[in-house]
Amino acid sequence: MSPQPQAAVGAPLSRVDGRLKVTGQAKYAAEHDIDGVVHAVVVDSSISRGRITGMDTRDAEAQRGVLKVISHRNAPELAYREFPFIPFPGERIHIFQDDRVRFFGQPVAVVVATTLEAAEHAASLVKVTYDAEKASTDLDDAPAEAGPLPFAQPYSRGDADKALDSADVRMEMTYRLSRNHHNPMELHATIARWDGDKLTLWDKTQHVIGVRDELASVFGIPPEDVRVLTPFIGGAFGNGLRRWPNVTIAALAAREVKRPVKLVLTRRQMYFSVGFRPAYEYKLRLGSSRRGRLTAMTHDFKYETSSYERFWEANLALGQMLYAVPNVSQTPQIVPLDVVTPIWMRGPGYSTASFAMETAMDELAYELRMDPIELRLRNEPDEDLSSGHPFSTRRLRECFRVGAGKFGWHRRNPKPRTTHDGDWLIGTGVATGCYDVFQSEAHAHARLDADGTVVVQSATHDVGTGTYTSMSQVAADALGLAMRHVTFRLGDSRMPPAPPQGASQTMASVGTAVQNTCDKLRQQAIKLAVEDERSPLHGVNADDVVVRGGRMHAKGSPARGETYRQLLARNNRTHLEASGSYSPVPEQDRRFSMYGYSAVFAEVAVDARLGLVRVRRMLSVYDAGRIISPKLADSQALGGMIQGIGQALLEHTVTDHRDGRITNANFADYLVPTHADIPDLKAIYLDGEDYKADPIGVKSLGELVMVGVAPAIANAVFHATGRRVRELPITAEALL
Repeated sequence: MSPQPQAAVGAPLSRVDGRLKVTGQAKYAAEHDIDGVVHAVVVDSSISRGRITGMDTRDAEAQRGVLKVISHRNAPELAYREFPFIPFPGERIHIFQDDRVRFFGQPVAVVVATTLEAAEHAASLVKVTYDAEKASTDLDDAPAEAGPLPFAQPYSRGDADKALDSADVRMEMTYRLSRNHHNPMELHATIARWDGDKLTLWDKTQHVIGVRDELASVFGIPPEDVRVLTPFIGGAFGNGLRRWPNVTIAALAAREVKRPVKLVLTRRQMYFSVGFRPAYEYKLRLGSSRRGRLTAMTHDFKYETSSYERFWEANLALGQMLYAVPNVSQTPQIVPLDVVTPIWMRGPGYSTASFAMETAMDELAYELRMDPIELRLRNEPDEDLSSGHPFSTRRLRECFRVGAGKFGWHRRNPKPRTTHDGDWLIGTGVATGCYDVFQSEAHAHARLDADGTVVVQSATHDVGTGTYTSMSQVAADALGLAMRHVTFRLGDSRMPPAPPQGASQTMASVGTAVQNTCDKLRQQAIKLAVEDERSPLHGVNADDVVVRGGRMHAKGSPARGETYRQLLARNNRTHLEASGSYSPVPEQDRRFSMYGYSAVFAEVAVDARLGLVRVRRMLSVYDAGRIISPKLADSQALGGMIQGIGQALLEHTVTDHRDGRITNANFADYLVPTHADIPDLKAIYLDGEDYKADPIGVKSLGELVMVGVAPAIANAVFHATGRRVRELPITAEALL
């Protein structure tokens, strides 16, 4: 089969949905105009642990416009059947099914009213009394427990303790990372409508199939009786990867009042009820020769989870495969607390582990008086020591070489606190980024109409990554069509099933399914043409036909051909259609170790008197396989760097451990980077593709771009000041 011309893939195209977004025509979950909709407001618990002993709803129910107040006292019993997408061991919260309170801010009631204002006022009038129990909300004071958990099993190879005892250089460090919250622009929102026994949800989610199946399990109805619609998402970063209580509450309220119900969480509620990146304490020991060859590394860390579920994330992989360390041990522990269950946040596990490992590597480099890049290169593995598999691609050496040249790394004075710009101390730092190539089964459908346009569908999502655009690019080239003749549709659970949009798997999984589907459709059209005696392509070998601009022609004979429109019109066909899919090789059958990589460079300025840190410039060089859309890739890369600046310097949650209340649950006190914080950012992508990873040659990018950013900044702060800070975020107080 002749290869298709690649006109759309690789081109820096603008988003196909961009005009809809900037003109306000893109509808997000709370913006759909549903006839007869009423409003729901959640009443939150004011304790972290205990029981509800009383609830006075009389004043609330007496307010004009209030339709109902629902709590455990009057809610119907819900089925809560098992279903396949419960992400964590334990038992999810059963909404309004008992009087138990498990975390501060847990929904204890919901007020439904004809207007939002009436619902908000009535919710403030609900009086709840509790029998409060002693709550545990502090990672440092609560007992830890070992797994076993998925991706969190203790691991060892060699004899790390023995190797440490005999190492020329031994170092031991403890790193701490604060809890982070996702804070997307779009709040979590759901509109629920029942039509008899069938439920429709307009919901903010990164997995419409998961919401469909969970709500079916909660209400004990068939999944096909639930439809979930999510055409646009205003950011998520992982907090839409599971179904939170607000979705069930909206559906329950709609069934009880027999009206469509809209429920939108407040910004404050986003801090209590939809998860977060957990706080960590990460103890790391390493041993090395004087020449910088690592001989041993131990990782002992703990992080928070809820009392009712056991959160896990992939926090072990980097310690097992990033460097050629013969002796490794890892001991992960979780600390059950009276908090809502954490959830994955961009670069989950990897971002956390990279801060500890890449800061430790920088500390070792200074101890050895060795260039930090040279130390990393001396410990580059020839294969993945955790599996024995060869790498599909691993071009870290090239990432560092290209990055060092572009960044001007070798012009730096390696001695800390020696470079000044007036009152500012200037420093540069570097770190390695890495993230797994994750894939899941995905499906798609395509329909080529008689006018020469195509509609491609899959129940995937667009959290702002540009899925509409990138999938259109893949489809356009596979079918030989201009982008303007391709429409990609997503975000509907009735479409062919697709995995959650998370773990950087969408392009590899759904993109490959789209490629497979559109290849089938193109081949179907070509077969029809070469078998049609009236076609100019009659008798041509189907493998020698290519399509460009919607016109099929014989390879080497561009004049011999016809358009899709001509073919379908002559055959009295209104359309052609095809379905396709992608099923990745099961992980246990993989023959290659597959990761995306980056080299991250940062320059900071630190006010010598005030301790203020400003990032002046950053550069990241990526080994991320084939880049489908450079413009979208830049959006991801620069966004990841900005988010990494937040993790390194600004973002942290403050908890009042007396009651579990988060004291900075707002944008005034929970700081995120703004335009004034954003310096000169640049991303470079190494040319190439990784067809060992998947049929379209792509690797992870959306998660990768966050990994390594925080340690690069932390290492630059040390170079600027000579003071090593092992806790994130790095505050002015830590540097004074």
